[in-house]
Amino acid sequence: MRIAVSGSIATDHLMHFPGRFSEQLVADRLRVLSLSFLVDRIDIRRGGAGANIAFGLGVLGLTPLLVGAAGADFDDYRAWLEQHGVDTGSVVVVPDEYTARFVCTTDADQNQIGSFHAGAMRAAADVSIEAVAERAGGLDLVVLSPDTPDAMLRHTEECRAAGLPFAADPSQQIAAMSRADVQFLIGGARYLFTNEYEARLLQERTGWSARRILDQVGTWVTTLGADGVLLERDGREPRVVPAVPDVVPVDVTGAGDALRAGMLAGIARGLTLEDACRLGCVLASLALETVGTQEYGPRATSLADRVRAVYGDGPATAGALAVAGAA
Repeated sequence: MRIAVSGSIATDHLMHFPGRFSEQLVADRLRVLSLSFLVDRIDIRRGGAGANIAFGLGVLGLTPLLVGAAGADFDDYRAWLEQHGVDTGSVVVVPDEYTARFVCTTDADQNQIGSFHAGAMRAAADVSIEAVAERAGGLDLVVLSPDTPDAMLRHTEECRAAGLPFAADPSQQIAAMSRADVQFLIGGARYLFTNEYEARLLQERTGWSARRILDQVGTWVTTLGADGVLLERDGREPRVVPAVPDVVPVDVTGAGDALRAGMLAGIARGLTLEDACRLGCVLASLALETVGTQEYGPRATSLADRVRAVYGDGPATAGALAVAGAA
């Protein structure tokens, strides 16, 4: 299965605040908010939603095509991605810009405050999905993860025009786009990915009920954190796939991207959607236990052992061995 992943490519500056954000807020002074948090740890890591998902697919044995824009500082990052199975031939490098930056602080309750600077990512709309498909000899799925709004809209339009199946993952860009644009991004998607908060925000932003959103897409996957994954399909009863229990998160950044990568890898290897979600939950658990969004590297046995321990023997375990064994 040939998968292209369009989305952000970034460098993450991840900081940890040992206290709680909520204890620093004064309810009647939020209008003049001015806060500084003394952090006890900083990690500088590779990130960006598109690159994270592509990395996860790469370590699970696929060769995804990453579609996006990076800056003059991309050489080491490119080498890292290619080392882990990602085709970076469709990444545009902007020589006078830096690769996008994500600065995020996580508190003791795993709440996060983040800022994102687009940098070279502003050129992502210049990359043509049609050209990527031609270079690849065809595409079976295009994952449209968070990017600049212009890039997301252009790539969605290209997928529709070319009849390419696509997965809509608008994520944090939902709040930044108009009602018509958000409706355009998700209409006709084979898969729609959101978390629980984004699912509510998507209904507010589109003006559509959950039922109508489901009518627009083939499958709606909503991550529920420690409660697992809600899998909804038109005409089918909703299913909740439980998460891996007793995970002690080190850093939540990138866990959703890992889940998407695991699920899509399972689909590519012929697993049912439920078993693909189980594989995604396991990959997400590995990401949660690791600082950095691309630092996990599951081996076939460890991945399958965790699937077996949580979900028992069955197609998901066999699929985990097949997927990770291909890496």
